[in-house]
Amino acid sequence: MAPTREPATRRNARSSTLPRRHPLLLWSVALNPRIRASLVFHGAVVVMLGLLTGFPHALVLTGQLVGEERAWRMAHLEGLLNGMLMMLAGAAGGSLALSVNQERWLLWALAAAAYGNVIASVFGASFGVRGLALTAPSANALVNLLFWVAIGGAFVGVALLITGAAAAIRAERS
Repeated sequence: MAPTREPATRRNARSSTLPRRHPLLLWSVALNPRIRASLVFHGAVVVMLGLLTGFPHALVLTGQLVGEERAWRMAHLEGLLNGMLMMLAGAAGGSLALSVNQERWLLWALAAAAYGNVIASVFGASFGVRGLALTAPSANALVNLLFWVAIGGAFVGVALLITGAAAAIRAERS
């Protein structure tokens, strides 16, 4: 008879030697495994979107598709880099100390940044707009708004990564 495995929970899923909850902190050391998995999953989806945008980029490079090479290169790299940031955040989740609400904000902020950047840059490349200002045509205004959402998500997400890492360092010292 095979030994039974205890279901993975937030408490027993950690392999780190840090205590699950630091006595002086109101948050846990290490992200919830579901949040970590969600970061990795959505990061991988965004990387796949970035890989797929490589096809129109290649077609523009070879002259088989009319478009701006710079715009398609940006769309391609936005997917790759934003997706990798999300996967990195998930992988580093064992070294972050955030509250449950901060964990949720981290996931949603990085998701908004990643998907917002990819969608905005694909729309921009597809419609030949840059989205640098909230002006006509409507495609340009949409791209601009999506980039603003992505910028806000990126700042919030990275600030939470810094906050979580700093809190984990403080928890380790005490």
